[in-house]
Amino acid sequence: MDYNLLDIAKQYLNVLCVQINDRSVGSVGNREATKYFKKILESHKCEIETQEFSALDWFDGGAKLSIDNKTFKVYVSPYSIGCDVEQKLVVVNSYDELVNKEITDQIILLRGDIAKEQLMPKNFVFYNPDEHKKIISVLEDKQPLAIICATGRNAALAGGVYPFPLIEDGDFDIPSVYMTEEGGAKLLKLEGGIAHLKSSSERINSKGYNVIGKIGYNINERILVTAHIDAKKGIPGAIDNATGVVILLLLAKLLQEYRGDKQIELIAFNGEDYYAVHGQMLYLKNLNNRFDQIYLNINIDGAGYFEGDSAFSYYGLDNHLKKIVDSTIMKNSGISEGEQWVQGDHSMFTQHGCKAIAVSSKWFTDNVDTQTITHTPKDNIEIVEPEKLVEIVHALFDIVKKL
Repeated sequence: MDYNLLDIAKQYLNVLCVQINDRSVGSVGNREATKYFKKILESHKCEIETQEFSALDWFDGGAKLSIDNKTFKVYVSPYSIGCDVEQKLVVVNSYDELVNKEITDQIILLRGDIAKEQLMPKNFVFYNPDEHKKIISVLEDKQPLAIICATGRNAALAGGVYPFPLIEDGDFDIPSVYMTEEGGAKLLKLEGGIAHLKSSSERINSKGYNVIGKIGYNINERILVTAHIDAKKGIPGAIDNATGVVILLLLAKLLQEYRGDKQIELIAFNGEDYYAVHGQMLYLKNLNNRFDQIYLNINIDGAGYFEGDSAFSYYGLDNHLKKIVDSTIMKNSGISEGEQWVQGDHSMFTQHGCKAIAVSSKWFTDNVDTQTITHTPKDNIEIVEPEKLVEIVHALFDIVKKL
């Protein structure tokens, strides 16, 4: 074990998950994290590119819901606008009911089939089903006063949080809150009563940044090693995704004397856990469709979980590249080939025909649709095994050297 790198990994994790207590896009902590990333890359002789974008921070002052002298526990939907409204409660269980019921200027409860999965934000371009777009379109057309969402569990789209916010979108301007399925079942019985909803929520104009460290000069054969630096609001975000950022920083240290002909970009994307992936969209805009310049994307997300192997999954690798990666894995007892998964930044490259490797934990890839840790306070440094990060970074360094 490389104990020097291990000590450094622990130090970086502590800064990102403990000293900085909020890495959500637009927050003070997020800017501290990107500044910290940039400073360390500079110390390892990287050429730095910083990409700035406008972003919303968000203040959650809590919410209160009452009807017929009964109170209900509700949570403010992330990035929602606030409200203080009183009106009749209308229950909507399906898209057909949404279309056919009179909901304009009413307080509505979305539950059941229509609330089974988190609605994709209006401007989220990588995955946005027509079903979601239709729901949002009807809501914006009919303009209810406020929306209450009763949701269950859906790890595939919302991570491990319960209840999950059905609506998480800074571009959607109808106030919304969310609650448990059980709470929704109780509220259902009070349909037609006068509900009072007060939600203290504020959008704050801010900035966010991607930070890119570049080594080498041949931009026509780029190796992009990527990880998102942001996390959900107020969540430590240890495996989602401080561990990925730590691996990038450790790799920068090992690559200080790199003299290969391919340009390596170590990219801290800012927005994977943000409603409209602003950082990723800005990177793609600046890339200007030059995907043919990308030799390989290695994306790190969900790495370092204490249980099980680390997992490298492959996307479109040719035989030469696959042999290199396979031979590296064989030398590392704690790394195995993992199942393919799509809920990461590698997908925006594979969708454009780029070869990619997604680095994660086998526990994560095996349970991506059912796990109950990411996006919750349980995603803290206690579930990270730093030794795995050191093993991963040496494996990636070996792959890059062979390329």
